[in-house]
Amino acid sequence: MRDLRSTREFGRTELAGRSFVQSAAFEWLSRAGFVARGAVYAIIGVLALKLAIGQGGKLTNQEGAFRTLAHQPFGKYLLTLVAIGLGGYSLWRLVRAAIGHGPEGADKGFDRLAALGSGIAYGVLCALAVEILLGSGSSASPKKSTAGIFGWPGGTWIVGSAGALLVGIALYQGDRGITKKFLKDSKVEEMSSSVRTWIGRIGLVGHLARMVVFGLVGIFLIKAAVDFNPQKAVGLDGALAKLEHNSYGPFLLGVVAAGLIAFALYSLSDARYRRI
Repeated sequence: MRDLRSTREFGRTELAGRSFVQSAAFEWLSRAGFVARGAVYAIIGVLALKLAIGQGGKLTNQEGAFRTLAHQPFGKYLLTLVAIGLGGYSLWRLVRAAIGHGPEGADKGFDRLAALGSGIAYGVLCALAVEILLGSGSSASPKKSTAGIFGWPGGTWIVGSAGALLVGIALYQGDRGITKKFLKDSKVEEMSSSVRTWIGRIGLVGHLARMVVFGLVGIFLIKAAVDFNPQKAVGLDGALAKLEHNSYGPFLLGVVAAGLIAFALYSLSDARYRRI
């Protein structure tokens, strides 16, 4: 009798969950996530581009983007909206990982695994934005985090594996960009030919820029593991700094910064055309 009652309760819970996934609220929350993602990349890209062309600016990561936004007029309200959007994006990605589909699209195999990783990552970013709103946000640097992991059993292998995973994600981003597979996730049938062309272009450039920064973060994590030196670990801002400090650094930084801005614009197009 108890097993039957549990089965019925599980069935009602599953039905309620599926009803929410099919709801307009879930779609709007998910689409708000793309706007929030775009805002974060736009801030990082614009600040890096300004630095590259000698107009001030700075290299920053997602936390820095949140703090920059918070210091603008009505910044707390804007950051609140970004946090809600990131939470919505995280929820959407986790749902796609858990059940393999939303109301409009579906994922299989590796795409579901990628959705899980993305959902967790953006959930962490949402939590960080909330912490900053509450005045307690202070994330550890990649170097400190890496040093802490080195103290775990098998810590070196964990860091190296994380680096290899990021390199894999970078290659995945590059493949999606070059082949324009990202268009398969969009409602291309609702686009005019000119809109599809421009989304294809900004999506290509944006995915390649993400490939560069994710790849650099991954490579330097691997180097930190191989050399057992946490000082070699970098985050997104550190990856951009590596570009700046190379030959033709301002040019390379400017190109990648422009690519991140392109990805921000692509994110806005996703808010309209992505199959949820």
